Amino acid sequence: MSGEIRFVQGNEACVRGALYAGVRFFAGYPITPSTEIAEHLSEELPRVGGRFVQMEDEIASMCAVCGASLAGSKAMTATSGPGFSLKQEALGYAIMAEIPCVIVDVQRGGPSTGLPTECSQGDVMQARWGAHGDHAIIALTASSIQDVFSMTVEAFNLAETYRTPVVLLFDEVIGHMREKLEIPAPDVLPVVERLHTDVPEGVNYHPYLPREDGRLPMSDFGGVHRYNVTGLHHDIWGFPTQNATQIVKLNYHLYDKIENRAHILARWKEYFLEDAEQILVSYGSSARSARHLVEGRRAKGDRIGLLELQTLWPFPAQLVREKTAHAKSVFVVEMNMGQICAQVKNVVANPDRVFLVNRMDGKLVTPTDIGQIMRVIEGRGY
Repeated sequence: MSGEIRFVQGNEACVRGALYAGVRFFAGYPITPSTEIAEHLSEELPRVGGRFVQMEDEIASMCAVCGASLAGSKAMTATSGPGFSLKQEALGYAIMAEIPCVIVDVQRGGPSTGLPTECSQGDVMQARWGAHGDHAIIALTASSIQDVFSMTVEAFNLAETYRTPVVLLFDEVIGHMREKLEIPAPDVLPVVERLHTDVPEGVNYHPYLPREDGRLPMSDFGGVHRYNVTGLHHDIWGFPTQNATQIVKLNYHLYDKIENRAHILARWKEYFLEDAEQILVSYGSSARSARHLVEGRRAKGDRIGLLELQTLWPFPAQLVREKTAHAKSVFVVEMNMGQICAQVKNVVANPDRVFLVNRMDGKLVTPTDIGQIMRVIEGRGY
């Protein structure tokens, strides 16, 4: 990769990925366990001509990110569970107004203030359904420092490509552990730049009229084109409408541009799936423990494999269905009460063969935990 090598925390890897992708604006409010993202960006953004703003709260932070992105900057914010809850109204606005931006949620134990310094994966469903109304969202995750970097770059690329907010769902373990990070040289990883309209100044510009490839060219708000931005249902000029045909068309556009591309947006890693009779499905820090167990049992001759999901939303139903089709049993390893397990059960041919392996006490689910729970399940004769 011929780039720089660092020994960094997960939160710093996220910062390095954002800078590589071209972030130039951050607004946020400190909250454990994501605060290091803000701390590092407060130092790094001024060095590249960017802007860092510590806002008065998470609501204002998300609103500032929307404004900065509309004005032409690649923009992001970072938070944890309670702050993510506060961002949901403005997140919904970004979905409706098709504002590209990145929201990092370094998950901790909940509900409420819960376990501020402990790990959890309890925000999976909040990422999908936290904003009200019918909508779609992209949410990515990672299990290693290197993948935190690459998934952060990917988040910005997808935000710009589909003109939509993208959520990065890390967790406390991933955010605070340290590993080697190889930062690629410039231009090694693809970086998607903002698609600006080629409509000349003085010519009627339609901010919500997609091209044939589905992308919506943007004009920097406050620049040469005058147009309207609203959270209301709107026409191709951005002005509010109550026309039933336009409303339905917009709803389908916002939903289909993401959900209809679930197979394209799917990112994953797989280990030993070719002949696996038992398959673990996991993500984030849980996948590290799952991989350790799988590799150990493989060494003993067990036919076991791992499917690590890096895209959680839109849920990669086709991928999960195909990769687990020949398994005798599927074990979903996560640190919540089964938020992804429920999705796996919904898409496989035999949901009775899908089992939850979890912890939800703020502690990392370990390979030993996974093995013990699997033995209990197998001992019941399933």
